[in-house]
Amino acid sequence: MLTRLKSGISKKKDFGDFQCFSTCLSTITALDEPHTFREASTKSEWQQAMIEEIQALQTQGTWDLVPPPFDNNIVGCRWIYKIKRHADGRIARYKARLVAQGFSQEQGIDFDETFSPVVRHTTVRLILSLAASHRWCLRQLDVKKAFLHGDLQEEVYMKQPLGFIDDHYPDYVCRLRKSLYGLKQAPRAWNAKFTGYLPALGFVSSHSDPSLFVKHDGPNVVILLLYVDDIIITGSSSTLVQSVIDDLGQVFDMKDIGQLTYFLGLEVSYQSNGDLFVNQAKYARDLLKRAGMETCKPSITPCKPHCHVLTTDVKRILRYVQGTLSYGLTFTSGTSVLVGYSDVDWAGDPNTRRSTTRYVVFLGQNPISWSSRKQSSVSRSSTEAEYRALANCAADISWIRYVLQDLHIVVPEAPVLHSDSLSALALIQFCTLA
Repeated sequence: MLTRLKSGISKKKDFGDFQCFSTCLSTITALDEPHTFREASTKSEWQQAMIEEIQALQTQGTWDLVPPPFDNNIVGCRWIYKIKRHADGRIARYKARLVAQGFSQEQGIDFDETFSPVVRHTTVRLILSLAASHRWCLRQLDVKKAFLHGDLQEEVYMKQPLGFIDDHYPDYVCRLRKSLYGLKQAPRAWNAKFTGYLPALGFVSSHSDPSLFVKHDGPNVVILLLYVDDIIITGSSSTLVQSVIDDLGQVFDMKDIGQLTYFLGLEVSYQSNGDLFVNQAKYARDLLKRAGMETCKPSITPCKPHCHVLTTDVKRILRYVQGTLSYGLTFTSGTSVLVGYSDVDWAGDPNTRRSTTRYVVFLGQNPISWSSRKQSSVSRSSTEAEYRALANCAADISWIRYVLQDLHIVVPEAPVLHSDSLSALALIQFCTLA
């Protein structure tokens, strides 16, 4: 078969808009955040932030000063400065963090396993939907210096931090006893420390999402979500939820933020009737600010008609974002019936001819999971493409059912999956009968 590739005929893909946008984001940085220790050492607020960081490290017993070893790798370190802001943009605090330069670590010498699980976004939306349906309170916790709680199993040596070199032992190095931000194994060490303590409080990890923990106390239930050092706790009993928060505070240095308002870029607002409204206005405003388009004219559509996404003007997408800042999702009370809607754009990509799978899953009236992505291979017919989309949606619904089963929540009816492709539905019936 004579193909375009064999004939030397090819069309170069145009990523000019995305490269320009990436360059724009990399060159525009946050205001008033120093990039070097020399710059930060001239301002009192950053000096105080660094002192607080060192005091916290010393309190945790993060390292011991020892003579430099001759046969071990020595990791560098540097200061990272960040201004923490509220959802409305006001400055919350100045944060200086000592970060180890983990890129200089050597596998098998000063680190081994690095993987650490985090809660899925679908699980977060599922819990928000359950909280709105049952009128549960949503509490948020933030672990201070989370990675410093993790215990290291390997021998890791680090240089002394700038500005805090010991006058009596300037040539000594820090032998790390606790994990530190920047180390390759730091997330895993913290996760092992925290999740290892939760069973003592009666929590059981979900088999479907290892960062979802459930505690049953008679008719009451407490649910805990863990995303690195951010925690959401909800449940049917406010007293039991507060008891869990108090128990965690006795072991870990935690900050009780109170009612959940901002988590993973999601702003949560509470309506008078008990419903939850979730949007990403702050995340969108920060994106527009980094691109210098805070005052741009809004656009009613994200792309021009009959225009492929790769050739779409990125500025137009940001203008569309400007016009949709108030958009969001409302989670209301209702049934626990799972309903899925599936569709596909057959051979929609003009370059690869791959189809795009699109589906959304509702729990009652609340959308909790959705996807829009190209399929991994070319489908030779619209029936095949629709069948693959239905299979992906069905797999997602099946996973959600397992999560609900771990929460001991009964789905009253069988899930319903909708599709507008009669040929794909006939293929499913044929495969079932076969």
